[in-house]
Amino acid sequence: MSQNDSAFVDLLAETHHSAVHLELRDSYGIDEEAAEFRRWQAGWRPDPNPGTWWNEFHTWVRDATARGVGFRRARIVSEPVSDYIRYEHDSTYQNIAAGESVRWLPRRKASDLSLPGNDFWLFDGRLIMWNHFTGDGGSAGPELDRRPDVARFCATAFEAVWERATPHEEYKPV
Repeated sequence: MSQNDSAFVDLLAETHHSAVHLELRDSYGIDEEAAEFRRWQAGWRPDPNPGTWWNEFHTWVRDATARGVGFRRARIVSEPVSDYIRYEHDSTYQNIAAGESVRWLPRRKASDLSLPGNDFWLFDGRLIMWNHFTGDGGSAGPELDRRPDVARFCATAFEAVWERATPHEEYKPV
């Protein structure tokens, strides 16, 4: 388990009501996803059978939703979308199967929103786990933030994005 995974699992264990995730990048270079993304670019598509792709993250989400934690993920994307965003869109059924709700917001529709500078998870509206990335999209590690004013800012930003965003089932990448 990576440092990011360990921090996420610990925070999730203390979460009682909600976990929201805002993604702002058009491309990620996460080591764990790199090989699958290259396969996807070559034409491979994941099997719909959960037994072929289910992993620890999906179990963590499923277990938390079973105890009443609501999971929402919003992605702000540039259009036309990058290959990576197409890959994410093709794989999002996996997040939904685990219990997440996912929405997509074209970046042009977010121009007047106040947004944080980094991706984040917000747990129970009070605890932030910033996701920092390198210039090429690799993980630069998480950072925990317990400042109430920043948590309120993140919650407000997320809700503004969520309100405008299109549910996954309706969003068609351009």
